[in-house]
Amino acid sequence: MILEGYLNQLKEKGKIHIVDKPISKKLEIAAVLNKMQPEPVLFKNVKESDFHVVGNLFCTKQQIASYFDIGVQDIIPTLTEAIERRSPPQEVENAACQEVVESDVDLTRLPILFHNEVDGGPYISSGVVVASHPDYGQNLDFHRAMQIGKDRMVTRVVRGRDFHGFLEEEGELDVAYCIGNTPEVLIAAATSVETGVNELEIANALREMRVTKAKTVDLLIPADCEFVLEGTVYLEEKQDEGPFIDLTETVDVVRQEPVFEVKKITHRKTGIWQALLPGKLEHKLLMGMPREPTVFRKVKERGVDVLDVYITPGGASWLHIALKIDKKHDDDGLRAIEAAFEGHTSGKHVWVYDKDIDIYDEREREWAMATRFQADEDLLVKDREPGSSLDPSAEPDTKMTTKVGFDCTKSLETKGKSFAKAKFPDVDLKKFMG
Repeated sequence: MILEGYLNQLKEKGKIHIVDKPISKKLEIAAVLNKMQPEPVLFKNVKESDFHVVGNLFCTKQQIASYFDIGVQDIIPTLTEAIERRSPPQEVENAACQEVVESDVDLTRLPILFHNEVDGGPYISSGVVVASHPDYGQNLDFHRAMQIGKDRMVTRVVRGRDFHGFLEEEGELDVAYCIGNTPEVLIAAATSVETGVNELEIANALREMRVTKAKTVDLLIPADCEFVLEGTVYLEEKQDEGPFIDLTETVDVVRQEPVFEVKKITHRKTGIWQALLPGKLEHKLLMGMPREPTVFRKVKERGVDVLDVYITPGGASWLHIALKIDKKHDDDGLRAIEAAFEGHTSGKHVWVYDKDIDIYDEREREWAMATRFQADEDLLVKDREPGSSLDPSAEPDTKMTTKVGFDCTKSLETKGKSFAKAKFPDVDLKKFMG
């Protein structure tokens, strides 16, 4: 689906705010989006650009579920099935994202947002990056990029990911930064799958999509995205990147990172720039939620009857994992913890709960830990190992951290105690209250 088509649906339902007054891409748009989240906002009068800007589109699981016309409880099964039953998208020649091919590259014409006073410059934060390797084929990922000139950016390349490995091996990579995507592409780009899996096939399994050949690089790109920045990332040419607000809402350090030379810009005639507030709800959801099916699969492979997985916002939607299981064996909780760490290696703390606990309710999670957890029996402390580069408390460079799991499930042998909450009778208040 073209993003503008989805925005029209939101307009018809009255679920998007329209800002017609002049507003700046420097700080002002980001400030409004922050105040308005999780409600979508469309800015139609950007002072420094002819293009509209939209943000806060997919801040909640309900917004994602509504897009796919499913219930929130169906998200993990839907993503899991898409990973397992991926399929090649249709290739087309006349693509919406190439309605306009800019003759001269000038990034200053685009509404690339300056999000925060601490930022090192204007940043692309919603760019889905398409790259390729001669042996493994195409790869999709998210890489933020800071504008440093009319045709140059510096892009954050996280060590250990496929893109980093490809770049180290090849020395330079042709890429396409695709901005203005709907959830099938956004979620697929954020999934954690084996090297060599083309995430565009996952996107197509979520909802049928189209791809097209890029103009100057040998890549297949989402045909219906809003903007495409084609060019090359150079391993040896580096510039300062940052500061920038990270997923944990802390300020990331300045690093020397590879330069991205933009050689061609294409876009829809009425292209709409997709903003993504760094460290806020949409950023968290699109980072954490696609990892939940991976955790789900790993726990299931361990023989544990897992019912749900939630990478929680309080843990920056990255470091904390909550699991709901139907406990059948005494060691199910501890086995689920081990599997969860395998499924999401950036996870730092894992909690496991029984099926009667609403893992989306912080009070219920805390209650379960208070009444069903004993540290000498239910606490799993792992040896120090690499965690997440996003964790400011982890050891710099090595990412070494201590990972801990909490089995908050009730004992199968109750020994006369009750672990269930007492329930009050239900009543129709209209009978007594009018």
